[in-house]
Amino acid sequence: MLDIKLIREKTKEVEAALLKRMDKKDLDLKKILKLDEERRELLPKLEELQAERNKSSKTKPDAKTIEKMKKLGKEIKDLETKVLKVETDFTEALAALPNIPAEDVVAGDKENNKVIKSFKDQIEFDFEVKNHVDIATDLNIIDYPRAAKMSGAGFWVYVGDGALLEWALLNYFVDFHRSHPEYKFMIPPFLLSEKSAYISGHLPKFREDLFWTEEGKLCLNATSEMMLGNYHREEILAEEDLPLKYFAFSTCFRREAGAYRTEERGMVRGHQFNKIEMFHFTKPDDSWSAFDELLSYAEQLVEGLDLHYNTVQLAARDCSAAMAKTVDLEVWIPSMGGYKEVSSVSNALDYQARRGDVRFKDTDGKNKFVHTLNASGLATSRILPAILEQNQQSDGTVLVPKVLQKYMGKKVIGK
Repeated sequence: MLDIKLIREKTKEVEAALLKRMDKKDLDLKKILKLDEERRELLPKLEELQAERNKSSKTKPDAKTIEKMKKLGKEIKDLETKVLKVETDFTEALAALPNIPAEDVVAGDKENNKVIKSFKDQIEFDFEVKNHVDIATDLNIIDYPRAAKMSGAGFWVYVGDGALLEWALLNYFVDFHRSHPEYKFMIPPFLLSEKSAYISGHLPKFREDLFWTEEGKLCLNATSEMMLGNYHREEILAEEDLPLKYFAFSTCFRREAGAYRTEERGMVRGHQFNKIEMFHFTKPDDSWSAFDELLSYAEQLVEGLDLHYNTVQLAARDCSAAMAKTVDLEVWIPSMGGYKEVSSVSNALDYQARRGDVRFKDTDGKNKFVHTLNASGLATSRILPAILEQNQQSDGTVLVPKVLQKYMGKKVIGK
């Protein structure tokens, strides 16, 4: 959520920044400012009437006082109803605004995304490349038909070396983060309340992307970011404790609505996948150095697997609504002739903290909002296909990345 004071004082600047990621027809700051003005006029009137009622209640009751109290009570009730309506409309309108893009984030959509780094070159195979579905099926390490029988399309079962490879990846990620002792390991709940989904920025806009329980009060997490962002909700943190750095394991669930492209079959888009997430609560002054650290760690993880990938800075419209800046790591999937995101490194600035009321007390005794940042470190559902495809051999086997061999207990899958 944006700071209404900033919108009041720098309306034109805020509008210009938001138009990097919004159409002009969808942006109405005048409406928000009008509602803000109305609520600021109504609240003092309500407080004045409430104070008058409190004062009158202390006087000796007589017919005149009783009549006055009845009239006052009705005025207060009517005004409270009006205040509630204005407050609700104001909050909903403000909450619908996305975050203000960082200065170096360019306007536009995916076509304006920019590759800022590449690791390794694309492999030139001297045999016909197979896609990860065929590789996994031929090696009997992923079972798609039986998963579909159990749960429907968009699911899979890890079998034998497939399960070991998935577990090896998770162990590799966890051990990497444990080598940085300032990061605390967490395994949070996988079900969240509506309020938690609102604070993370998934509501109200992305309700249909989430799986909800039958009564609609809890949703399955789409990413550990949703849980970690709520961990210190409505708390005032000590400045000396910042930054707080966490990494968490979770299984993630997404509807992935819409038609799949032919090349996106298998694990590239699915309803369930495993992920390790990094999350920071920082002071505003440390925000961008924290961003650089998260990006560096995510890159080190992919490079440790010796996979070709690109680091891509997203244009404003391609960033999620809550984020001021996002840089994606996109791994090469040879059979697709393209790249798929395996980590998003994002800075929400104080957007999520305002929704969750997460603050810290500075040295002057003032309460200020923290900044929140997150990054996948990493998700497995596209890393595993990249390993199978980039490391495939002409005889149908797959080389295990060196960093995973100690967890797998073997160097080659299929022998």
